[in-house]
Amino acid sequence: MSKFFIFFSIILISVTHNIQAQRTPIQTDRPDQTESPSIVPVNYFQAENGFTYEQVHGDEKNIVAPSILWKYGMNDRFELRVITEHAIEKDKTGSVNGIVPITVGCKANLCSEKKWIPMISFIGHVTSRNWGSKKYQTTYAAPSFRFTCQHTLSDQFSLGYNIGAEWNGETALPTYIYTLTTGCSLTDKFGGYVEVYGFIARHNTADHRVDGGFTWLLSNDFMIDISGGAGISKISPAFYVALGFSYRIAMKHK
Repeated sequence: MSKFFIFFSIILISVTHNIQAQRTPIQTDRPDQTESPSIVPVNYFQAENGFTYEQVHGDEKNIVAPSILWKYGMNDRFELRVITEHAIEKDKTGSVNGIVPITVGCKANLCSEKKWIPMISFIGHVTSRNWGSKKYQTTYAAPSFRFTCQHTLSDQFSLGYNIGAEWNGETALPTYIYTLTTGCSLTDKFGGYVEVYGFIARHNTADHRVDGGFTWLLSNDFMIDISGGAGISKISPAFYVALGFSYRIAMKHK
């Protein structure tokens, strides 16, 4: 199944070379952990692909190859979203791999940026209980949500932050999420960011992490990225590195 996702992505990339967007340059929810409040343009399809290697502790490591966020712009304030992931987990006892249960959801823009008021959007997802490999299935469907905010500080700098919660499909106790990132436009094509983010559970030690990365805009419709980060809490993974590419295509023309 993961081979299908990779093959389908390659086909779509080839199409984008013949299509020029009539909108602003592509805006994505990767490579940082902070989700953007921006909405995919109306009648545009967008795919954000990531490949991640994470060293947890000792011999334990996680690989995601690939993770794909599929988006479709319904109107100026609303997009549909589907997340598919192929995961590989390894430790000294062996390895497991498979398709993580599929996640579906939406993003709704609540308000535009005006003076000190940020652009704000709401993201809601539900991860299915059994739409994936059996080893990754959960007892219940797992909801999650975030409020995403962004301030434009200058022509070069922006400030973004998220706050929300997610459930694991096994208990009713949520894990709270926070992110804070600063983005910088180094040139018209290159950008970078540094970020702090974390997960806070009611009956567990807080998990705080830092990361950073770069983006390269190859065209208005195609962007590649590289990123990496490290844990700063005892229970955090040691580090991760990630590569990604994102593209969009017009599904129909007016």
